Amino acid sequence: MSRLGSAAAPVELGKKKASARLEQAQQRLLRLRLLLGGQLGDHKIGPPLCVLFEGWDASGKGGAIKRLVAPLDPRHVRVSQFAAPTYDEKRHHFLQRFWSVLPGWGGMTVLDRSWYGRVLVERVEGFATREQWSRAYEEIVEFERTLTAEGMVIIKFWMHVSDAEQLRRFHSRAQDPLRAWKLTDEDWRNRERRADYEAAVEDMLTKTDRPRASWRVIPGDDKQYARVAVVEQVCHTVEQELTERGYDLHDAD
Repeated sequence: MSRLGSAAAPVELGKKKASARLEQAQQRLLRLRLLLGGQLGDHKIGPPLCVLFEGWDASGKGGAIKRLVAPLDPRHVRVSQFAAPTYDEKRHHFLQRFWSVLPGWGGMTVLDRSWYGRVLVERVEGFATREQWSRAYEEIVEFERTLTAEGMVIIKFWMHVSDAEQLRRFHSRAQDPLRAWKLTDEDWRNRERRADYEAAVEDMLTKTDRPRASWRVIPGDDKQYARVAVVEQVCHTVEQELTERGYDLHDAD
């Protein structure tokens, strides 16, 4: 059975209700972020928080990240984007370039693309050998196990959109002079290999889903729903983690 499931929202929120839920979740996140940073309540600084985004082109990653960090002070969160590795980066192990942006205790990092490029684009486009990307699943699992063993909270999102909705968004971007820059020839080429990418995504979800670093597939055809779902899921996961570690969440009220 497919791990991706439907890209359609399970419920129809409506613009007004979605806006209200998003604002409520953002305020909830702000309090939790201050609690993690040691700026609220009597606790010392909390565990590092790393929120990782992968997804289809035009799946709404940027919009979701924007809503996630909107209520936070820029000093309390770092957003890092990753494209193809540089010549120098290719001389090192593929995980090396991600270490420097990982959050420390009391910190929060949001990753727009990540180390999963090795088993997605590098696999499909042949930038990594079969032996390299096949080995990477266990390397990634061990990497994340090391981080979570040291206390890091890792939240991983796959932003999922249907083929039809992705095509609609591509055409919408192409017709808008202020957004056309987001659409490249590479994006169109990737669409032609969607079946190959889908197989890679399914393998990724199956082989790298672990209790302390599990995947959340977000149905993204409805952007309003997806943005709410992301912020609410981050809040839920952080609250669950802090409760298990003995934090008094009333300090975040």
